Amino acid sequence: MRRLLTRRPDKDAPAARDEVRETEEPAADDDYVGGWSTGARANTSALLRWTAWSLLLIGPVLGAAAFARASTTSTAQPAVAASTPAGTGSQGAAGFATLFVAQYLRAGEGDQDKLAAYYPPAVDVQLEGSPGRRHGEQLTVVRLRQTAPDVWSVTVAARIVADTEPAPERTTRSDADRSDAKTAAAAAARDSIRYFQVPVAVGPAEEGATGYAALSMPAEVAAPARIKAPDLIYGPSQPAAGSDPRTQAVTEFLTAYLTGSGELDRYLAPGTELSPVQPTPYTGLAVDQMAIEGDQAADPITTVPEDDTRTRVVVTVRATDHDNVRVPLAYALTLKARAGRWEIAGLDGAPSPVPTAHASATGTPRAKE
Repeated sequence: MRRLLTRRPDKDAPAARDEVRETEEPAADDDYVGGWSTGARANTSALLRWTAWSLLLIGPVLGAAAFARASTTSTAQPAVAASTPAGTGSQGAAGFATLFVAQYLRAGEGDQDKLAAYYPPAVDVQLEGSPGRRHGEQLTVVRLRQTAPDVWSVTVAARIVADTEPAPERTTRSDADRSDAKTAAAAAARDSIRYFQVPVAVGPAEEGATGYAALSMPAEVAAPARIKAPDLIYGPSQPAAGSDPRTQAVTEFLTAYLTGSGELDRYLAPGTELSPVQPTPYTGLAVDQMAIEGDQAADPITTVPEDDTRTRVVVTVRATDHDNVRVPLAYALTLKARAGRWEIAGLDGAPSPVPTAHASATGTPRAKE
């Protein structure tokens, strides 16, 4: 900005001096440098300095946050569904096969649709005989094995019962023997347990449920093979001697356990928890036989060993029910000595077999106290 100055003539100056107009350039203002004031420049420098320090300080924080977000993004991928366990569906397949066999045994002419609920192609199966002429009782699964990742082979045992006797056929005297043989064979078949094998496929159904379908009609098969029972750790079964403290302990415990007579806790070792059978099924019992772990002695024992000594026994009793009928029962028990008497340390799930080489290497489970 240029400023115009007009100098008036001095009164004391000679009159000959004319009025002089003078144009002056302003002196440079010390508060402005290059179009910026020094104060503004100072503020800008301070701002830039603080911005640099802020970036320097928050840089690591921003880097860590970015790394954490990247890690979360990389790990938060959709979870891959776990593969179906090998045993999935086994219980359902067993129940499905049992129902199928029950319906199959009752089926007769015109019942194709009932069987198709289990095996869809059964709508084309030819059925003969009147529906309901027989049915199965005591149906139970005796074998269950997996033949493919989603297929189970289920063997169901059933006792066949005839609901209606077939009408007698007219036969000649010459056919009497053959007729009697057929009747005897039919009676034997009805009175025996028969086995039916059913292949069942397992797969996902609607709303996350598990579905089942038979892959064929049932196949009648032979009874499962029986094995030789393993040797047990007990000595020979002998008549229970009333003078043996083990017989006394077992009798008192089972009396309280089965008849409700006496306090059950009195006969249990510390730390053992058992509840009596309710409602009480028997009114009395007698201990008949007892097999004791490693006991080969012929003479009865009348003393109790030192505390914490343990032994296992298998006891056979005759329990009297409310109809005064005595029924045999057997119990595998673990006894423990304490304070001069035997106490019950466990009601074992099964008699203990003699350890094999494999069992010795892996260890055998101890009786639960």
